[in-house]
Amino acid sequence: MKLGLHVPNFAALASPADLADLAVRAEAAGWDGFFIWDHVARPEGTFPMAEPWIALTAVAAATRRLRIGPMITPLARRRPWNVARQVASLDELTGGRVTLGVGLGVSSGPEFHQFGEESDPRVRGDMLDEGLELLRAAWQGTPVRHAGTHYQVQDVTFLPVPVQQPLPIWGATERLSGRPVRRAARLNGVFPIRLKPADLPELLDNVAQHRTDGMDGYDVVITGTEGSPAWRDAGATWWLHELDWRRPLSESVAIIEAGPPAG
Repeated sequence: MKLGLHVPNFAALASPADLADLAVRAEAAGWDGFFIWDHVARPEGTFPMAEPWIALTAVAAATRRLRIGPMITPLARRRPWNVARQVASLDELTGGRVTLGVGLGVSSGPEFHQFGEESDPRVRGDMLDEGLELLRAAWQGTPVRHAGTHYQVQDVTFLPVPVQQPLPIWGATERLSGRPVRRAARLNGVFPIRLKPADLPELLDNVAQHRTDGMDGYDVVITGTEGSPAWRDAGATWWLHELDWRRPLSESVAIIEAGPPAG
């Protein structure tokens, strides 16, 4: 199981320069990945927040080995063609170290209804699926012609393509079955949220039912502050230590420099 960091880029962790420094420390300490959040507002209140793609660029330029990416991007509130460019550019900058996490986003927070964004999770699910279709088409390096319900692209070629072919995408789910699980099964990994280790076998059984090429190489990504051995035993391939944006930066530095948990 690979061990990484899940870094909410808010408050004490809102500076792109500090995030790049944390990533350098993480690489030196032996962590495998460094994944940041993608939000424009939070229900907890008002505090500094770093724009995720700018922060990831700073992290990319400062590191050589870590796998990095947003965990997760709510694709429905972003233009898919812009995300296609951002991801391809970041993958080129890193030499092929980007993983894209996608999901619906937090329906209960302010970043949909307070900005006039689509708040119906069913519609956002449709937008997410259509956006993923566009991303895959854009990363082929051939003309994209798309006339969908939510997006239209008329004969545009996106270059450069990502270094990784295919570029790995992980799909978030808060459920053990249903549409988010079917979506994740079509991707390269699943990112369960608010589940317990005992839930994982059922989730993976449901994922496997919707995969035509088996589970070999398929990622199962867990975030938390403890319990990595239990998740590994349940079938996780990644465990991400979630840093606490409410605590001083020095505490995150100490966690990172202590290195990945043993066992």
